Amino acid sequence: MNRKELRPDASPQAAYGARLRSLREARGWTQDELGERTDYSSVHISAVETGRKPPTLRFSRSADRAFGLEGTADTFEREYRQIRQGSLLEGFPEYVKHEARAVELRLYEIGIIPGLLQTPEYARVLADSAVRRGAITPEQAEDRVSFLAKRQASLLRPRPPMIFVAMDESCIRRTVGGAAVMDAQLAHLVEFAGLPNTLLQMVPYDIGERRTFDLPVNLLTLSDRSVLCYAESQAQGNLDRESASVEPMLTAYHQLQAESLSQAASVAMIQQARKGKS
Repeated sequence: MNRKELRPDASPQAAYGARLRSLREARGWTQDELGERTDYSSVHISAVETGRKPPTLRFSRSADRAFGLEGTADTFEREYRQIRQGSLLEGFPEYVKHEARAVELRLYEIGIIPGLLQTPEYARVLADSAVRRGAITPEQAEDRVSFLAKRQASLLRPRPPMIFVAMDESCIRRTVGGAAVMDAQLAHLVEFAGLPNTLLQMVPYDIGERRTFDLPVNLLTLSDRSVLCYAESQAQGNLDRESASVEPMLTAYHQLQAESLSQAASVAMIQQARKGKS
């Protein structure tokens, strides 16, 4: 039988199919056997695994029953809703899997505090604002906040990764959620900068044209020293692992760090911003 190679990073739907196949094979089930447990044909199972047919709510709930996932945080129903509602951009689910295992993270953000550094209150304000604009549903907002909390928790491990953060000055100048929420968020940044496995650098406005990125960028170094790059626009995300395109991004990140403030000067800027917002 020809076995189609899956590309889980191609889209959220592809990630769903790859996970379905992985769990099925981990249990030693054939597509026919999973079909019997879910009341679907093996042809249907194959089509979902390979991304030729999108999953449905009914299928997802049947898969959860078959795999004993009901009531857990990793249900297929939840993944289906994320696909259906578009809460995760393409490439992001695969990126997050690597993020949880990376030995080094390099982050650059513009306009808002990077997700991994957000307080729950700051994250909630952003999610609720998106609901009011009609961009996401209240259910998506809940998923977004809880998903972020899990990402943050995954970095609190016995051997945590080194986290480099270059943050555009706009991130701390833009008030989100009012004075109290913003003050707590800025205080959290100062605490983050004091951790032994972090380096926080502000990218000041006055570097002008020397800023090397115009969009948020995340770079991951894995245990084998390979580097992945995830970048996104307002509506599209892309995970890149090709060295020919990732290495220039890494070089650009290092150039940005060279133009940024030292960590001590960055903390001083954040503290100054706190005084200005109080």
